[in-house]
Amino acid sequence: MTVSLQRAHSVAALRALAQQALPRPLFDFIDGAAEDEWTLRANESAFDDWAVLPRPLEGAAQRDLSLTIFGQRLASPVLVGPTGLAGLFWPQGEIATARAAAARNTVYCLSHGSVCTLEALTQAMEQTHGSEQAARCWMQVFIYRDRAFTRELVERARKAGYGALVVTVDNQLLGKRERDLVNGFSIPPRFGPRQWPAFAGKFPWWWRMRGELDRITFGNYVREGSRETVAGLAGRMASMLDPGMTWDDIAAVRRQWDGPLLIKGLLHPEDARRALQTGVDGVIVSNHGGRQLDGALPSLRALPGVVQAVDGRIPVLLDGGVRRGGDVFKALALGASAVLLGRPHLWGLAVAGQPGVVHVLKTLDDELDRVMGLAGVCAVSQIAQAGVVVRAGGG
Repeated sequence: MTVSLQRAHSVAALRALAQQALPRPLFDFIDGAAEDEWTLRANESAFDDWAVLPRPLEGAAQRDLSLTIFGQRLASPVLVGPTGLAGLFWPQGEIATARAAAARNTVYCLSHGSVCTLEALTQAMEQTHGSEQAARCWMQVFIYRDRAFTRELVERARKAGYGALVVTVDNQLLGKRERDLVNGFSIPPRFGPRQWPAFAGKFPWWWRMRGELDRITFGNYVREGSRETVAGLAGRMASMLDPGMTWDDIAAVRRQWDGPLLIKGLLHPEDARRALQTGVDGVIVSNHGGRQLDGALPSLRALPGVVQAVDGRIPVLLDGGVRRGGDVFKALALGASAVLLGRPHLWGLAVAGQPGVVHVLKTLDDELDRVMGLAGVCAVSQIAQAGVVVRAGGG
C-alpha cells in the first residue's frame, strides 16, 4: 500500500488526496454537479435524517456482508457504478477499476462513455479472472434518438458477455455543470495559456498519462475507419440524447435483452411501478449524482417510496451520496438491496489506480462490518428487518 493510501482512513480523505493529485479541471469534473449543486450536497446530507438504534446483545460476533443478486454471489453490497472517462484519471482506468471490483468480489458497471471499448473490458477480465468474473461486469446504455445505435450497443454487450444491462434514463438532456464551464473543461484536456495554472504542479498525473492523452476518446462511439475528433464525438453524443423517449423504448430493450435488465435514474414511485409492468429486473434509485437536474429529490429520500412501490418483487439499488459504511447500512435498512458508488471509486483511482479503488471498497466494507457489529446485526440480509434505523430526533 502506498504512503498516500496508508493516510487515507476514509472516503473523504481519498477525496482530499485526489484533489491534490489531479489538475483542477479534472478534479472538478469528478467532484462537481449541476448548477448550484444542491442535489449533490443533499444526496450526502440525507443520510443524516436517519440514526442507528443499536441492539448490542443480539450476538453479532460474526458478520456476513455477502449477498446474491441476479444469481451472482457477491462479497459485499457495495457495487461500482458507471462513471464516464475513468481512463482520464489513470491509464486504462476502466480496466483497473473492474479488476479492483473483482479483487473485492463485487460488481463493476461500465459506463457508455468509457475510454476503452466494452469489448476490451470483458476481454481483459476474462484473461485475468475468467469468464465468471467477466459476467460480474454490467453494461450501461442510453436510449438514443437513433434507436438502431441503442440496439447495436445492447447486442455488443450481449456478445461481450456482460452479466446485466443498465439503462440510464435521467440523461435525456445534459445538465448544466458550471464548474466544467468555468474551467473550460474539454475532452481531451486542453493545455493552452488559460489551462496552464490548473495543470501546474500536477507532474505525477501528467507523467503517468503522458502516453495516454492522445488516445483518450469515447471508445464505444468510435466508428471503424472514422477520423472524427474527440470533440466531434462529444458533440455527436450530446445530439443523440432523446427527451422524447418513452416506456415503449424500455419495452423494446426488454425484448432484445434476455439477461437481467435494470433502469437507473428513477425517483418517482409510479415510475417504479411502470418498470415492474415493463418487465425489468431491478431499479436503481438515482439522480445522476446531482449532475443533471439540480433540485431533484435526494436518492435516499426517494428510496422508501420506490421500495414500497415494488413491494419486494424486484431488487431496488441506491446510487448517490454514499460516503461511509454507515450510509450503506442505512440504505439497506430502508430497503435497498445494494448501493452503487460514483465519485468515491474515481477518487481512489486518481490517487493510486487499482489499489486505490480496492482501498475505497475495503474501507466501506470494513465500516459496514463495524456498524453491523455495533448495531447487533449478523448479516446484510437481516438489516432491513432488524428495526435498528430510525428517524433522527425520533420524529
